[in-house]
Order: sequence, then C-alpha cells, then structure tokens
Amino acid sequence: MSQIDSTALTAGFVEVRGGQLRALSQGQPVGQVVTIGPEPCVIGRGAGSQVVVDDPEVSISHCELTATSGGLRVRDLSSRNGTFANQARVEAGGSFYLTADARLKCGQTWFLLKVTGSQEVALSRAGHFGELVGRSDAMRRIYAQIDRIAPSELTVLITGETGTGKELVAKAIHQASPRAAGPFVIVDCTSIPASLAESTLFGHEKGAFTGAVSRKASPFVEAEGGTIFFDELGELPVDLQPKLLRVLQERQVQAVGSNRLQSFNVRVIAATRRDLHVEINKKRFRDDLYYRLAQAVIRMPSLRDRPEDIAQLIPHFLEILGDPGANARIDSPTRERLVNHDWPGNVRELANVIAAAYANSNGGPFEVAELLAARGDSSPATAGPFQRLKREMVAKFERDYFSTLHQETGGNLSEMSRRSGVARSWIRAKLTRYGLGVSE
Repeated sequence: MSQIDSTALTAGFVEVRGGQLRALSQGQPVGQVVTIGPEPCVIGRGAGSQVVVDDPEVSISHCELTATSGGLRVRDLSSRNGTFANQARVEAGGSFYLTADARLKCGQTWFLLKVTGSQEVALSRAGHFGELVGRSDAMRRIYAQIDRIAPSELTVLITGETGTGKELVAKAIHQASPRAAGPFVIVDCTSIPASLAESTLFGHEKGAFTGAVSRKASPFVEAEGGTIFFDELGELPVDLQPKLLRVLQERQVQAVGSNRLQSFNVRVIAATRRDLHVEINKKRFRDDLYYRLAQAVIRMPSLRDRPEDIAQLIPHFLEILGDPGANARIDSPTRERLVNHDWPGNVRELANVIAAAYANSNGGPFEVAELLAARGDSSPATAGPFQRLKREMVAKFERDYFSTLHQETGGNLSEMSRRSGVARSWIRAKLTRYGLGVSE
C-alpha cells in the first residue's frame, strides 16, 4: 500500500503532561470529566468544540488545552472576554503552561483543571518520511501521525507557519494511503480570483459566462480516486465557504452553467498558516467548515523549535543541488550561525540560503553572514519585531540556564528535573537542542 519507506513501527516515546477538566458550579465540580491529552481540546460556544459551553460571554472558539512536554498548555484563541488561569489572564492569542491544579475561567464559566501525571506519545523510528526530513522528537511525532492517519479516509487539516513543509505532509499522506495511485490535485486558495471563485472550485460549462470559451472540470472531478489538497485554506473567501461545505457534505459538485450534479470520490486535505480558531472568532472562517475539515489535525513545528534538524537538512539540500560532497566545505562557525538563526521563513528559507551560499562558494567555503543579515540576523542586540526578539532572549536564557544546570548536576537527568521542577522529557529535549549530554 505505502510507496514510502517510513519504517512505520514506532521506536520510543516522548512524555507529556495532561489533565482533567470539570465544570464548577458554586465552587463544586459538576458534570462530565474531560481528559486533556496531546490532541488539542477546544472550549467554546461553537457546536464543534470538544467542550461546548452555553455562555454568551464565551467565544465560539475560546481557548485550547493541550498536554505538552512543558506542562498542560492553556492557549487563548483571541477570545472576546479573555481566558484566566487562577485569576491571571492568558495573553490574547498566547499560551500559559500549568504544572499544578488551577481554576480556569472562560467568560462567566469556571472550570477545575487538575494536572495529571505524565503520559507517553509514540514517536516514529524514521529520520525522514517522503520528502520530510528531520530526526527531532517533533518531526518523529509527525511521522507517527502520518503513519496512523494515512490509511484512513479522514479529512486532514495541516497547520503551521509559512515554509514549514505543509504541502510535503499532504503529499506524504497521499503517497502512504490506498489512494497513492490516484491523482494529487492542488488548489491554491491564495490565487483564486474573486470573480471566478466558483468556477475555479466547481468547474464550468462552455459559455457559462463571458470568457468561458471551453468546458473546465472541477478539481474535485480531476482528483477522482485520489486526493485534493487545499493549500492556504484560510484565504478562501467567506461567501464561498458554505458552498464548499455543502459540496464536502454531499460529495457532489455542480459546475457553473450546468444543471447536473456529479458525484466524486476523493480524499480531502487542507493546509493553512492562519490560526483558524482565531479566524472563526473574527467571523472570517466558518466553524462548521473547520470541523468538517479538521477530523485530524497535524501541527507543523517551526524550524526554530527543532534546530537539531538543521544538521540533517543542510546535506539534504546539497544532495538536491547535486553536490552532497559540498557539505564538507561548511565550517563549524558557519553551521553554528545557521543553527542559531531565527528562520522566520522556516525550512524553505534555509533551503534558499543553502542554495545561494552554494552558488556563491565557487568550490570554496560557504559564506552565510551577508545572506542572513539581509534576512535579519538573530542577534538580540539587533532591532526587530518584538516577538522575534522575545524568542531570541528566551532561547538565550534557556541555553544559559540548562548549561549551568547541566554543569552543576553532572548531566544527571533526574536531578535536573528535581531542581528545575519540569518534566524529564522536556529537559531531555532542551539538552538535545543545546548539544548537552544526559546521564540517567
């Protein structure tokens, strides 16, 4: 069935800390216990939320709870009235990590959030999956998700920043699925002209409108037996969203200018760089369409959250360029600079920098300083956007903190966990990131 050497069997686990959620009435827990695991749990007024709240001051998608290596993450989804954990307001659109029990407030509704012990999330043993490359825990978790999801008929939503490889994930799912022999049709939602939106998605008959000089089939029909991939779904015009939802529900499409419905058999995958929960709250995206498409969700990590993969990505890109031996011409200071760069354009930006440095090297050492400076080098002393500078300062603090902790404890993982008060798996990930050894 699979056309990919994914080495599907899992090897190893990463520990995450989740919890249990219950509503509070007059200070007492009531109702059903909701378990918070590694898959995001949304609290909101919308019917598709995992925890539906009948409170007019709660947003359609209010906040999201997820078990992570760093603790139970509470993420506000740019809610109208805010999310509060133990009276402290979670920054709008930001996150708050809990390692102890807390009371959570959404609108006028209170919840008791109990943090539970660690649970294990399986990781793939693969160092790549299709065109995806990386041995970090974050990527091996993605491979395990793809392995699990691909054989099914679930619709999949892939989220992540620009350049993280969302299209590669969609291709990997298709190629590892029973539909691999069928077509893989891409619909780029950023390039759909408003005046031709319906005909672009649903097709048109000859003469249906001015300029329709020939018949055009819908991409749903073109993808028959295979997969249709909606890239940058968040850019889809609002007035087109209910029509797309109806087509997905009925599995039939009607071309513009036709009175005939045509059935189709395709799998649907979508990707977006936007946070669609935030778009839902801003009434720019329909929640019913979101939950129709998000039967399974894959969140792609940014490159700055998996810098340990850069050492593997560099020779991968040089191999694509046809000169894998050029990897030997990159010295240690250059590699360190590449690892420490912020990479706002993620893997795509890294590929472009490697290609440019290779072209300029003329068989000699690689020079990347000017290339990175042109993109905004990652020095905290450099003026730049607040969020980027904040990430850099946090990364520097983490590096210094764990280097000192590692030295004081002789690299003993259990002792570092005890002193810092955070999970062993999270510390292990940080030590790997900063090239520090572990002693059990």
